[in-house]
Amino acid sequence: MSVTCLPEILQLGNPLLRQLAAPLTPAQFKEHTALFRTLEQIMREHQGVGIAAPQIGASVRAFIVASNPNPRYPNAPSMPPTLMLNPQLVWAGDAMVKDWEGCLSIPGMRARVSRHRDIDVSYTTLAGEAVQTRLTDFVARIFQHELDHLDGIVFLDRAAPQDYATEAEYRKQIAGTGSA
Repeated sequence: MSVTCLPEILQLGNPLLRQLAAPLTPAQFKEHTALFRTLEQIMREHQGVGIAAPQIGASVRAFIVASNPNPRYPNAPSMPPTLMLNPQLVWAGDAMVKDWEGCLSIPGMRARVSRHRDIDVSYTTLAGEAVQTRLTDFVARIFQHELDHLDGIVFLDRAAPQDYATEAEYRKQIAGTGSA
């Protein structure tokens, strides 16, 4: 029996996390199929609700959004994992919501980040289909967080230092509040 060796998740401080990711051409979609499968596998293994290609060292404009309740996000809504290639934020509503975020590239840390509650997004599927859809609440938050990764931004860049917390302190703060 062989054991698949998955790439490491890059950690804050790695310069690749601060690069602008390159768009993918339709010809590259199929070339990167193994990368996209690996992204999903790593995300599931680490109980994430999303992951961007730059987080595993591939500086391309691709990420997965996969909101599902898990120990890191017990109140997350359920949705199937969705691979989004060359994603774009098309429109953002005025309403902002400040809530907790974490990141697989910054383990042990959380921060309260303001994000748009309602957004319209576009992306391309692996089959080359153009999709435009509206995302709201937690799923919109995931999309914005992952899109930031493609632009070399991490969630701590969008939070005030007084809104940072360790994972342990975050868990104490949300105990009983029902917040994700």
